[in-house]
Amino acid sequence: MNIMMLLEMAASGFGDRTAFVDAEAGRSITCQQLYDSAGAAAREVAGSGARRFAMIDVTNLAFPVGLFASAWAGVPFVPMNYRLTDSEIDAQLERVKPALLVATDDRIDRWGDAEGVVAQPRSGFLDAALAGGEAPPPWSMDGDDIAALLFTSGTTGAPKAAVLRQKHLVSYILGAVEFMSADEAETALVCVPPYHVAGIAAVLSSVYSGRRVVQLPHFTPEAWINLARAERVTTAFVVPTMLHRIVDALQGESSANMPHLESLSFGGGKMPLPVVERAMQLFPDTDFTNAYGLTETSSTITLLGPDEHRAAAASDDPAVKKRLTSVGIPLPGIEIEIRDDAGQPLGVGGHGEVFVRGEQVSGEYEGRGSQTDADGWFPTRDAGYLDAAGYLFLAGRADDIIVRGGENMSPGEIEDTLMEHEAVFDAAIVGVPDKEWGEAVAAAVVLEPGAEVTAETLQGWVRERLRSSRVPARLEFWPELPYTETGKLLRRVVREKLSSPG
Repeated sequence: MNIMMLLEMAASGFGDRTAFVDAEAGRSITCQQLYDSAGAAAREVAGSGARRFAMIDVTNLAFPVGLFASAWAGVPFVPMNYRLTDSEIDAQLERVKPALLVATDDRIDRWGDAEGVVAQPRSGFLDAALAGGEAPPPWSMDGDDIAALLFTSGTTGAPKAAVLRQKHLVSYILGAVEFMSADEAETALVCVPPYHVAGIAAVLSSVYSGRRVVQLPHFTPEAWINLARAERVTTAFVVPTMLHRIVDALQGESSANMPHLESLSFGGGKMPLPVVERAMQLFPDTDFTNAYGLTETSSTITLLGPDEHRAAAASDDPAVKKRLTSVGIPLPGIEIEIRDDAGQPLGVGGHGEVFVRGEQVSGEYEGRGSQTDADGWFPTRDAGYLDAAGYLFLAGRADDIIVRGGENMSPGEIEDTLMEHEAVFDAAIVGVPDKEWGEAVAAAVVLEPGAEVTAETLQGWVRERLRSSRVPARLEFWPELPYTETGKLLRRVVREKLSSPG
């Protein structure tokens, strides 16, 4: 198994179709050109003597070329977060060199003379690849070859390098996507960066299905809206913070005016109920899908599909309506289990850690080996529960659970309650040290523009709806919460700030 076989099938089946469009640069590439460029770049990767192919860049044509070139050359692809500082990138390069590095033209000089690094500017790499040339030897079909090393976001600590092997990525695509299932009019808008597993999944699934991809290198809600309308985009994926900002940008409009947008998927973080409800009003012709997955599971493992969204939104049954805040049910071939602290499976409604098993699940980190147990179950470190119909509800990271006087509390439950207040735009709940209770509940709250409310009012709001133990003992108003670019709340940053003396 090798992801190159997906591109080979696409080039053979519909090689003249446009595969990717870089909207910012005004360049495009067909499936056949992508195949030929990947071959040319693979020759260069193999000839460099590098053990890894690293990339520090936004999404653009060099991304799919580099991804497939590394697979052809048998060298792991290592996309890095371009928003990291130079010193942080230096530390990650130390972990992956000797490496061929492709980076934006304005940053490449930093690593031009670095030991163990062969550095190339994006422009030179892409121009050479597009020029083509003699194809390199055939690629390996060993499914255990490493396809990608993806550094985790490090929201609770230092980043780990997740290992995704060829068999994991291919298994995900074959299980989730039908070959050549998209017609030529279908267009996907992709704005997630290369270092996010959703970005890699978008490349592979779009190539395999034959869907044209329009790349948005730098996200703003206005740019997303304008590009979606101009390109008559039919499908898109966003993280929750992006959808939140898109909804805000459409404030005052009764409709997004995008009848061509057939489907909109979101995932990568917690989606507040008011945001998805408002989005469904603004995009009445659009099918919504909530996708939950992890880097270590090669992307999506559960889906809340369009029918479930509509049924939940229209239902008067609180249990059914609540499913709008779930991440749905497992994909075919995926098993989900909730376990307690002792590792024992829990029944319906039991809160514990989410475990997952399936062919696409890697659960492996470089230097740490596989984290799956003897039966193939991977501990996601996410907390949650399953309802009677098998819908998965997440309650944050297992490490984020607040223990106050021996009572376990989910930050998500308190955050959801705060977000129900009309003045609250966003909220983060963390546990902070407390001499009497061990941990106390603390909150950082972002208000809606122009809204005014006191901390005491919001504390009373929580007290009326939840037990008094869940009322934030400390509540601060912040202009914004710290998120990664891909929508992950940096809860450790919130905890550090709220733990410091007021």
